[in-house]
Amino acid sequence: MDAQKEALRRIISTLASKNEELQNFLEAVDHTLTGLQKQLSEGKFALVSCEELLDFANQTLTINTEEEFLAVRVTMAPAFRLTTRPAASDNMSQFTVDFSTERAGLQRLHFLPVPRAPQIDASSCVVRDNAITVTWRPPGEADSGGDSSSRPIERYDLEYRKMDRDSTLRVAGEACWEKVCDIIEPQVTISGLKFDSRFIAIRVRARNKAAAGEFSEPIAIETTAYNFSFDASTAHAELKVQGDTVTWEPQGVKGHDPRLRGKENKSSATPSPNKTAASRGGRDRFAGESYTVLGDEEMTNGCHYWELRPLADWKSFSVGVAYRGSLGRFDQLGKGTGSWCLHASQWLQSSLAAKHNNRAKTLDWPLPHRIGIYCDYENGDLLFIDVDRLRLVHAFKTKFSQPLVPAFTVWCGGITIATGLQVPSFMGNFLTTNRSLSSLSP
Repeated sequence: MDAQKEALRRIISTLASKNEELQNFLEAVDHTLTGLQKQLSEGKFALVSCEELLDFANQTLTINTEEEFLAVRVTMAPAFRLTTRPAASDNMSQFTVDFSTERAGLQRLHFLPVPRAPQIDASSCVVRDNAITVTWRPPGEADSGGDSSSRPIERYDLEYRKMDRDSTLRVAGEACWEKVCDIIEPQVTISGLKFDSRFIAIRVRARNKAAAGEFSEPIAIETTAYNFSFDASTAHAELKVQGDTVTWEPQGVKGHDPRLRGKENKSSATPSPNKTAASRGGRDRFAGESYTVLGDEEMTNGCHYWELRPLADWKSFSVGVAYRGSLGRFDQLGKGTGSWCLHASQWLQSSLAAKHNNRAKTLDWPLPHRIGIYCDYENGDLLFIDVDRLRLVHAFKTKFSQPLVPAFTVWCGGITIATGLQVPSFMGNFLTTNRSLSSLSP
């Protein structure tokens, strides 16, 4: 009997606890409902103030000048934010939201239209020394007689891309565009370009504090320059061609391994260097002591320019031009009538010489660290320039009768070339002061 009473007491205690929890829950629901009713009432008062603010904003947006909102979509200054501040009446019977600060801020607000696209002035664009100077008219300048103050522009963004045909301007995608950002003036110079394409497409857009406009219609600027690479199929077996660099690497080469050289001599006879160039063929790989490699693009007209830099460990190199078909496998540059070159050496002692038709002219000039080669095919001019000192090292004057190719000889060390270069503006001074270029004398 006592155990049953104890169990009953536990049940009564549990029911009393649950009853208290239920009462607390109902009180919380009632309190929440009261709060929602208050919020609903307060929201109605806030809605009245918002409607008033909306009417004011609509009146502000009504601008008579169509030019101000030509781009259709209008943005406000990003610093403007709508905030609410509660305000209660003295007897606490009303609760409102105060928009007076926002109203005053809206009255001071200047609406900025999305800028129109600038207009690139193609006639004012200048291409010079592998640099392009682009000029454009700011948005609205053409319509307002040069006054664009009504359209404050913060910055300009310019994009450009290389292309081989101007007809691809409209179908060009958004990829592969190089960017120049945060330009202040309506003009910019893009320098250090390699002109390895026929055209460069350019477009520009304007930005203000609120938004960036659309890009202008791209224009194509022609960028012509002499581009070539090393023709690895002509390179001597001990010359390694890698991109724009050629290095002399005798180690591990078949001709420099004494164990293999004897086997090679037994298996095949070495061609005689006394054979004529015609019998050997000018497109064979160079051999013997002719550590030569040719360029892969012929010159048959016009003016051409490229540069050469010797690597740090160089000992001897030659650079010039040659008739491709006149050089045999064992021929060296400057030894025949079909090649002209500048030869530099710092093996045992430093020397610099101009060579042609097996004649050499010693030049009293320090060994250049950067050599510019200029070839005018029609006029028969071949000039070698010390680019760092801007001095003419030597000039050949001749009459070219066959297609020319760049030609290089490297022994012990290496060289690197720079192509895709315009004829630099400083060449005009050399051509003006050297009208009477003389050919190499014995």
